[in-house]
Amino acid sequence: MTFDAMILVSQLVTVFFLAAWLTTGVFENIIHSELNSTFTAEVLNMDRMRADYPEMYEKVAYRRVSSVAVQKVLFAVIVIWEFLATLGLWIGVGALALAVVGTVGTETARMLGLLGVLMFTSTWAGFLVAGNWFCYWFGHEGAQNTHYQMTLWGLGTMIFLVAA
Repeated sequence: MTFDAMILVSQLVTVFFLAAWLTTGVFENIIHSELNSTFTAEVLNMDRMRADYPEMYEKVAYRRVSSVAVQKVLFAVIVIWEFLATLGLWIGVGALALAVVGTVGTETARMLGLLGVLMFTSTWAGFLVAGNWFCYWFGHEGAQNTHYQMTLWGLGTMIFLVAA
């Protein structure tokens, strides 16, 4: 195996793990939606901030989304986006696998992989931006840290796809 072929295999594997990880999350959000929809509603409603930091909450309470119907729609939009990102990642995995065996051009495969990884990374960056708006560091620090880690994982994979 050549060095260039090994880089392509490594890129395939890195995109595969992103796809596998997000597939698990999408599966849980569809089959057991209450696992994440509850916390999404807490963030949108700013429940923990209101309970633990009432003085700070009063300053930003206007940002809160308290409508259960809107919360459900937003959660559905998130799950649909995650599903599309997962689909994009698997298309990238397939294209990279085909490039390894010489059926698809390397540039095309990397481009498709990069698109899927961009969607993955955008998911977590979007959560960071929205979470910042809803002040989720007041009680949801674990979620914020996870979102940072996933954003960095995606960025690292994007750099690996582009730099090689």
